[in-house]
Amino acid sequence: MATSHRPSRLVSSEPIKLSNQVKVPLIDLQAQYASIRDSVRAAVDRVFDSQQFVMGNEVAALEAEVAQYCQTAEAIGCASGSDALLLALMGLDIGPGVEVITTPFSFFATASAVARLGARPVFVDIDPSTYNLKVDHIEAAITAHTRVLLPVHLYGQCAEMNPILELAKANDLVVIEDAAQAIGAEDGGRRAGSIGMAGCFSFYPTKNLGAAGDAGIVTTSDPAYATRLRRLRVHGGFTEYEHIEVGINSRLDAVQAAVLRAKLPRLDEWSNLRAGKAGIYSQLLQAAKLNFELHTPAIRNGRHIFHQYVVRVPHHRDALMEHLKARDIGTKIYYPIPLHLQECFNYLGYKEGDFPESEKAARETFALPLFPELTRAQQEYVVEAIEEFRA
Repeated sequence: MATSHRPSRLVSSEPIKLSNQVKVPLIDLQAQYASIRDSVRAAVDRVFDSQQFVMGNEVAALEAEVAQYCQTAEAIGCASGSDALLLALMGLDIGPGVEVITTPFSFFATASAVARLGARPVFVDIDPSTYNLKVDHIEAAITAHTRVLLPVHLYGQCAEMNPILELAKANDLVVIEDAAQAIGAEDGGRRAGSIGMAGCFSFYPTKNLGAAGDAGIVTTSDPAYATRLRRLRVHGGFTEYEHIEVGINSRLDAVQAAVLRAKLPRLDEWSNLRAGKAGIYSQLLQAAKLNFELHTPAIRNGRHIFHQYVVRVPHHRDALMEHLKARDIGTKIYYPIPLHLQECFNYLGYKEGDFPESEKAARETFALPLFPELTRAQQEYVVEAIEEFRA
């Protein structure tokens, strides 16, 4: 459950003395690289020695390893997490006249993949505690044009998948999981990406499993669907000059696959460290003497891999972030403008107030530094700085 702090009558007016000021970045990729430098460089050298830079054995090996990790029969590598979403929808012939139900509180790619195909994103508001789709609002959004339910496993925690699957079955819909932030997360013992028809993952460098650039993958256990996705990612053909349909160029580079293969054996360790440090944050914040309201992340049953540690501050959020910035503490808002209020989606006809929980989350939430190498001293410094803030 979320922890909240309300103004205390016992808070001292004396300023809290911080320990020696240190820099705490939002994420420290250099610290991670220092621990895997040799294996990553060996993997990259292997690719350069082979001179096979696009697709090939490295990509095939990564696909097999990710499929096993995600508990699916197939994984199809592609150029980015955005393309993973696009390909997953293309493989279902999503296009004009079709509606896809998803959340307005997510990264832009979730809805842009739908719009790029000429289909219509239909938004449903979020649960204010988990920031994932509010499942009891979904049914009212289903129409005769709905083809896909596209839940997002935000911040590393799965959406409530059982009721989503039940709705999909009752209405003959397909479930595609936006698992870009959730590789290794679990819901009811099922891995993210194995629960619906497909799972779409991003390997952007800041993800729990990050490449050395853009990379993505689609997981599925449907062999015919997987075959089509493999064709769609290479211009719709299995040979260079023979095309069955119009696809896109979304091949995965061998260098990125090799880097990801070097990192994958460490993924569970890193995700467990993130979850442990999230627990430390929650304990420290609960014990802190704050003179303002702050909510720590809510954790459902299942495995939360804590891609982000996001807190909610109903009042003075921006002032607190500026206070932390002045103390060399990295923060970031995920996401400051809900998708239904993005200018490019004006044509959908949504307006401010249509999805109040998403809009409220955009105004009140932000992420604290979280990465596997984050030290206890750094976390204590962050919480001391939060405790020092006076609303």
